[in-house]
Amino acid sequence: MAADAIVIGAGVIGLSTAIRLAESGARVRVWSAEPPADTTSAVAAALWGPDFADPGRAWAYDTEPELTRLAADPATGVHLCRGTQASDIQDEPPPWVERLTDVRMLEPDELMPGMRVGLKTTAPVVDMPRYLDYLTARLDVEIEIRRIASLAEPAAEAPVVLNCTGVGARELAGDEGVRPFWGQHVVVENPGLDEFYIEAVLGAEWAGFFPHGDHVVLGGVTRPDVWDRTPDALVAAGIVARCSAVDPRLADARVVEHRVGLRPWRAKPRLATERVGAALVVHNYGHGGMGVSHSWGSAAAVLGLL
Repeated sequence: MAADAIVIGAGVIGLSTAIRLAESGARVRVWSAEPPADTTSAVAAALWGPDFADPGRAWAYDTEPELTRLAADPATGVHLCRGTQASDIQDEPPPWVERLTDVRMLEPDELMPGMRVGLKTTAPVVDMPRYLDYLTARLDVEIEIRRIASLAEPAAEAPVVLNCTGVGARELAGDEGVRPFWGQHVVVENPGLDEFYIEAVLGAEWAGFFPHGDHVVLGGVTRPDVWDRTPDALVAAGIVARCSAVDPRLADARVVEHRVGLRPWRAKPRLATERVGAALVVHNYGHGGMGVSHSWGSAAAVLGLL
């Protein structure tokens, strides 16, 4: 098939980038080593939130209006949710607090033990399996399951290649700055929660839960440089215990599923171009745990490079 561009990767970054290209009039193909439902994006919780530094912060600001628009349609998997954000990192609110919606700062007696600052806000929360289905349908292009060894392969078939391969970019782009940050979530039946909760912490474990109608996604944990995507029963028990300390209703909620993904961590997301043969390659990867928040903003930035 003739194509103006080939997108490599079918997670939230790849699909959002492909949609922006297709809706600008380009003929787009998508190659992926695995279907969207098996990507790390499918494992995400996922709550929109700003980043602490540009370009991620600007991308997040650009993404929020699109997610808010999509929240009007339940079929997208996006909904606006009230909830709590807390932190043990500092005593002051985050620098982007004024960009949040319906903010109320919490009093000290409203914080969980160990948390130093907290707020309530309303933000887009995304049921990722349903959202990826929506993005795939919106793109309306068959995703070709194809594992490649070199960017020269797509470069031989299209004049533009978009590298949105997440942790796969470590090998495919020869970028040793990309590292897997292993994460696990526990999905439980919803015992009646309608608000999210998330902690930003200095450590590798925290409490976070996100209601999506009939189920709740619980987290969180991170382990750098772990590639094995096997769920860990002890990690799962710790996640449930931490979340139950915040809302006791979660203690006896029936576990539906365990999800494991590899966050594509990089010191700074890579948005850059290079030539591979006659093709222009645009790299768009390394978003860590901010892929959903960066997605539409980074996709727009990709178009700006073409």
